[in-house]
Amino acid sequence: MMNDVTRILSQIADGDAQAASQLLPLVYDELRKLAAARMAAEKPGHTLNATALVHEAYLRLIGPAEDARWRNRSHFFAAAADAMRRILVEAARRKRRAKHGGDRAHFNVNVVEPAAPDPRHDLVALDAALTRLEAEDPQAAKLVTLRQFTGLSIPEAAQVLGISPRSADRIWAYARVWLRRELSNTAADPQK
Repeated sequence: MMNDVTRILSQIADGDAQAASQLLPLVYDELRKLAAARMAAEKPGHTLNATALVHEAYLRLIGPAEDARWRNRSHFFAAAADAMRRILVEAARRKRRAKHGGDRAHFNVNVVEPAAPDPRHDLVALDAALTRLEAEDPQAAKLVTLRQFTGLSIPEAAQVLGISPRSADRIWAYARVWLRRELSNTAADPQK
């Protein structure tokens, strides 16, 4: 199956219009699992679901405006991770706009007690922190994106980045500490 994906990606890059229709059945289940894992980390009440996220990401990857060439299966899934990240960040920003309720608290009128705030990180704050990390250390930012948005393991992400698993492990440890510090600073200073 891995060779089939790489072969079809090569055919897509060569302009074969039929190849795109052959790719989705081969990668759909894996993309769906990645999207489901990503959506599980989202705040409740999200308007997207895992299926919609996969379809939107796939359309962005294969669509006519895209002129990407993927070297292999890993490169394709890294591009899918980036597409999923952009889609989720765009949705979070759209939801924050004033015409969509902005930062007003949303609650279910059928619930007697107000829900406790969700302790999970804010996707927009994470995206801003990743952008700052990318300016400082692009490889660390890419590793975080591969781990967080595609669920790749350290060895898989290391292969995509072309580094050793040991180096990836060191970069991952650094990036987690860096992001934790940035996100706690952002929580303390929302203007950041």
